[in-house]
Amino acid sequence: MSGLPTIAESAAGIRSHSLRPEELVEGCLELIRAYDDRLHAWVEVDEAGARSEAAALAREATEGRSRGPLHGIPLGIKDVIDVAGMPTRAGSPLRATHRATDDAPLVAALRRAGAIILGKTVTVEFACFDPSPTLNPWDPDLRHTPGGSSSGSAVAVAMGMCLGALGTQTGGSLVRPSSYCGVATCKPSFRLLSCEGIVPVSYSLDHPGPIARTVADLTIMLGCLLADRARSNGARPEAEAPPPPRLGVLTGFFDEADAAILRTTAEAVERLRAAGARLELVATPDTFRQVAAMHRRIMAVEALAYHRREFMTHREAYGPMIAALLEEGLAISPADYAEALAWQRQFAAEVDRLFDLADILICASTDTTAPPTLVTTGTPKFQAPWSCAGVPVVSIPCGLAEDGMPAGIQLVARRHQEWPLLRVAEWCEGCLDFHHRPPLLG
Repeated sequence: MSGLPTIAESAAGIRSHSLRPEELVEGCLELIRAYDDRLHAWVEVDEAGARSEAAALAREATEGRSRGPLHGIPLGIKDVIDVAGMPTRAGSPLRATHRATDDAPLVAALRRAGAIILGKTVTVEFACFDPSPTLNPWDPDLRHTPGGSSSGSAVAVAMGMCLGALGTQTGGSLVRPSSYCGVATCKPSFRLLSCEGIVPVSYSLDHPGPIARTVADLTIMLGCLLADRARSNGARPEAEAPPPPRLGVLTGFFDEADAAILRTTAEAVERLRAAGARLELVATPDTFRQVAAMHRRIMAVEALAYHRREFMTHREAYGPMIAALLEEGLAISPADYAEALAWQRQFAAEVDRLFDLADILICASTDTTAPPTLVTTGTPKFQAPWSCAGVPVVSIPCGLAEDGMPAGIQLVARRHQEWPLLRVAEWCEGCLDFHHRPPLLG
């Protein structure tokens, strides 16, 4: 995004001593001070801690030492993920006094790579459905939802309040807010990244992942998140540009977007074709229409498993949308839950077969642009299939729709093919050349 530093550019500047970590931190804090009283992207910002860490990292850089690819890079962390000494409130009054004693493993990995943790970003309540106070900066009148549940992370990145952020997705909570806010995200394969130290929604569906402004930045963040484990998911992306890819354009289920999304994404696909991408039409099986019901059944039962005790004693403290989900969980029989898990396995196998027709699948990120309302975070209709199947997704902005709001495309790969997927996504990003930024920035 024009005028805002990327992780890759900033890391190179710190290595060459043309940029200091303190400058990055102060730039982020200035934007937070200027806009967060209106946008509400942050739960807590550790200004003193970030400045102290930036000074220490600057000294190390001056001495020729580097902790890793994120040395001196300011990041935000969704407030369902533990950061030592900071709250993990998960958007709930039930956790108002909570303070984490340890970093979640993903946060610890980012610190080891040199990241500066600026603070905690706002989430909707328990990462479910009740809208958070966060507002979308693409509408100067602040009437559009930023999406959820990683609303604060997406808005903070879009506004340059941090250079990247961690979020989570159970249905569509990485892709939808990122698409609504005009930034990029990667939902990795299921269980590729640890969920330890993260307030859960659904043990069968939760995926943590990075949000950033560019695919190159996602690649850096994911590499750091995976630095402590053996990589069995293919080779890292190579420095040179990949050849034009073979893309499977999904039809059927993903044609059920509104006219503005269909036009904007069709124009993006045509630009990829003109740049050399080979396109194949890939029809979605009828099971895609069952995703919403089966996904919600699994989510309801597993959310209840975590919340049962608190919900039964403090039901009034839960928002209406998550309360409705937990009530459903109470009514679902063990047999119906087992049926949904069996269906999920069969659906994942059907998704695998789609890759017989193309290397990478492509579809719209969302069925509409960000709705002009603050009573919903939008629908996970177009994201939940990939959460159910556990396959990796990269979502990138592809243009502005007629209402001036961003639209995005999802690129989808086989399980554990993150690095080839990121290479293709970076190629597509270069063809689409999205450099718009939120009007609120001026």
